[in-house]
Amino acid sequence: MKRILLVEDDAGVSSFVSRGLTEEGFEVSLAMDGGTGLDMALNNQYDLIILDVMLPKIHGLEICRQVRESKKQVAILMLTAMGSAENIVLGLDTGADDYLVKPFKLIELMARVRNLIRRFETAIPTKTTELHDIYSFADIELNDSTKTVKRAGIEVSLTSTEYRLLLMFLKNPNIVLSRSNMLDEVWGINFDIGTNVVDVYVNYLRKKLDGPNLEKLIHTVIGMGYVLKLDA
Repeated sequence: MKRILLVEDDAGVSSFVSRGLTEEGFEVSLAMDGGTGLDMALNNQYDLIILDVMLPKIHGLEICRQVRESKKQVAILMLTAMGSAENIVLGLDTGADDYLVKPFKLIELMARVRNLIRRFETAIPTKTTELHDIYSFADIELNDSTKTVKRAGIEVSLTSTEYRLLLMFLKNPNIVLSRSNMLDEVWGINFDIGTNVVDVYVNYLRKKLDGPNLEKLIHTVIGMGYVLKLDA
């Protein structure tokens, strides 16, 4: 049975969501404030954390940041009443994997929950996984077993979204990837927070991978998307 931690201070929302998840066969643990939620998230193993942004004691973004710093392999879905692109990108940059704007329909929440858990099941190595899941291009090396990235031999720290974006590039070198392809592959179902989210994350990735003495590898193809390639 998949375990889900729900961190939500609104009693009506928490009851509604918890009941729906339980009926779908999930084991649900509930925290009504950020302090309790952070403690539960760091000291237990869950398949998914559903995390409200505006919480008493500790803000949801801070919980997300600390969970990611702990290196726990867990999917994080943000619930937020702040639906602007800027606020959602901030949550994703903190380490969230997806978002849902309040008010929401339970059927959409369930679809996103299943999608995130399925994504993490395929991403997390198991005991039978071979440890040579390495993708490389030029001087970039990504080890998908250890979830580490290096450029020119130096480890690069990426958020989970940046990691998935780089992995997509590495799996498709010299192929122009459209923004819609990247939205579908990296952010999942029905993701739409504005047309510039891909551009924002490609820029984040470039800043972390590029350096004064390193060749630029991710190129813009005007009107079409982006491509990972060496300069001609």
